[in-house]
Amino acid sequence: MSSENNSKSGSKEISKTEIPKMDLAKVDPKCAEWMDDCIKRLNTLYNNKDGANICNVMSGHEIIAIIRLVEHIFMDESNLCEAEAPIKVVGDIHAQFQDLNRLFDLIGRVPEEKLMFLGDYVDRGPQGIEVVMLLFCLKIRYRDRIYLLRGNHETPSVNKIYGFYVECQVKYGVGIWWDFQSCFNRMPMAGLISKKVLCMHGGLSPELVNLDTIRNIPRPCEPLDRGLLIDLLWSDPTNKGDGWFHSIRGISYMFGKGVVEQACKTMEIDLIIRAHQVVQDGYEMMTGRRLITVFSVPNYCAQFTNAAAVVCLNANLEISFQQMMPGPLPATAKAKAAPAIANDLNTDAAKADKEFIKAFIKV
Repeated sequence: MSSENNSKSGSKEISKTEIPKMDLAKVDPKCAEWMDDCIKRLNTLYNNKDGANICNVMSGHEIIAIIRLVEHIFMDESNLCEAEAPIKVVGDIHAQFQDLNRLFDLIGRVPEEKLMFLGDYVDRGPQGIEVVMLLFCLKIRYRDRIYLLRGNHETPSVNKIYGFYVECQVKYGVGIWWDFQSCFNRMPMAGLISKKVLCMHGGLSPELVNLDTIRNIPRPCEPLDRGLLIDLLWSDPTNKGDGWFHSIRGISYMFGKGVVEQACKTMEIDLIIRAHQVVQDGYEMMTGRRLITVFSVPNYCAQFTNAAAVVCLNANLEISFQQMMPGPLPATAKAKAAPAIANDLNTDAAKADKEFIKAFIKV
């Protein structure tokens, strides 16, 4: 895994023409036309000044029909869904639909760009259904250009508490919340890019001995309180040591640089990209340069002044980033900078690690 070093201004994208594996417009033109219309309607909610939400553009019956369609696509994919670079990796969105669209304005939209999302589409923000439905429609329409992994908030024990349950109840009724849980239980748990970059929402697990361990997880599945599924969704990196530690979250583990290095060696990968934690610049390189945390919405919950970012991998697996700076917050907001989580404790080394990832430049 390398970063472009011949330009201080950033790493350059190497163009690579790809032919999609499946053209829905040829296979099922009516479905393609339907999805195009759904995407168009959902996009009218971006920067809408009339206070419209998804209830104004989609019925509950249509949402359930889309859920059923995308469930089959998820089950057709491996639990370790595989994609080839070039690709952009997107972290937490947390129901910030307007910020998701601003991010698309910056990084490009499917199908022109290939994207892998690392989960946490719902909760915390006000438009979780809008976020999920836009991404589901894009997945149905362009299944080989967008990959959607599961996050810890795509579980009933979490999203019943942090906002999504109430959002479903208010907009369509509680019944549709159950339909979403059925779909979430079928989402892939991890992704593999060009055989060398492992992606998941949370992190590593003591039970993750090889990539087939992920492939062989049966679905539909609902993570409980411990084990591989929980760790893939919940574990966190730490700079406090090399091994495994009890998590300050009270669930799963924290893991150090030594664990990451051993996992990369055992699974023959070069890099791990994960989400799950807000970081001030939208991305953070862990000490050792083998793991990147990415967070993709700014001003998280209006509690932090963080930027948003995506990690870009070009055809040569060179790393760069695109960053969306946070906007102004209300004067009443008591926002603060997000803390560092696993960067090098040596300030100069941490700065060098950060500068290792150059800004993305489109050629």
